[in-house]
Amino acid sequence: MVDADRKPQILEHLQQSLNLTVYDTKWIPSSARFVALGSYPRHTGYLSVWGLDGQNLKKILEVEKKSSFKCGTFGASGLAERRLATGDFEGHIQVWDLEQHHVPIFDVQAHVGIINTMDGCGGQAKGYGAPELVTGGRDGRVALWDTRQNDAPVMVFDPSDPNNIRDCWCVAFGNSFNDEERAVIAGYDNGDVKMFDLRMGKVKWETNVRNGVCDVQFDRKEIQMNKFTATTLESQYHVWDARTLNAKSGFAGMSEKVPASSTVWGLKHLPQNRDVFMVQGGDGSLLLYKYNYPDQRRVKDKDDKPVGVAGDCSLLSNKNVSTQPICCMDWSPDKEGLICCGSFDQTIRVCVVTKLNKV
Repeated sequence: MVDADRKPQILEHLQQSLNLTVYDTKWIPSSARFVALGSYPRHTGYLSVWGLDGQNLKKILEVEKKSSFKCGTFGASGLAERRLATGDFEGHIQVWDLEQHHVPIFDVQAHVGIINTMDGCGGQAKGYGAPELVTGGRDGRVALWDTRQNDAPVMVFDPSDPNNIRDCWCVAFGNSFNDEERAVIAGYDNGDVKMFDLRMGKVKWETNVRNGVCDVQFDRKEIQMNKFTATTLESQYHVWDARTLNAKSGFAGMSEKVPASSTVWGLKHLPQNRDVFMVQGGDGSLLLYKYNYPDQRRVKDKDDKPVGVAGDCSLLSNKNVSTQPICCMDWSPDKEGLICCGSFDQTIRVCVVTKLNKV
């Protein structure tokens, strides 16, 4: 249990109402600014940059593009360039220089229909491997892209059954701890969770969690994989210990229902502490948890093979900040406890979580 005087608090700091739908928010690395992506009512793309200005949110940039934006990432860009990659409703990946945003630097038709999700890896100062994007779309495809070449994807994982295509709702990079290894996890609308080994070019592990998977994430991208998570419809999140893969039972995992009876839209690990994470509730709440490791992370099964042991989670704090689902959220990589988020009440917010250093 966390002592009351040491308990973190979630505080709403700033908010801004908009007359449009926001689908994603991302902090611009090494800055006090963030990007909001979404859709105008006329189904065109909304891209804006906001800065923290005392007790106000200051709009620095707002541009309109041809197609609505669904997702974005800075993960494949260096800290000097800080280029934003976006996925839109027409299946395009585009990379933007926010200083010269009239024409994208990179533009490719990546999917048939909406790009639901994307993640980036290899662009930041820490980490290994090539700068790459991974995307998942309504066409069921998971594709890997190198932004230095726009003629074709590096790797594609198409649906195994073309007559039964499942919507890919979320993707995430991980296990990028040297220049050869890298993995992607993907979640689908039928509850499938798949881990792809990019060095081998095949599925490493898969399971089904019985509800549509809204978000997936490794607790760190740039380390040998430690644990990973998934959130779903029907109020649940799942955590798997990734240190031990048993040939029969797979990864050891735990699942928990959040107090709010609603979809869990996302889960984001705190950059400064991989065992602390924030859950985005469909009832407009933010819920802060800590993962507690078991006494032993690995034991032997009846065949004398190593099998993982899952831990459990403690709820540290929660706060309702909206009347509608928190559809997107991002921790600041630079300032511990600083959050930007968007919700379906057409509002963007900046929140602060206190006392994280005492958890």
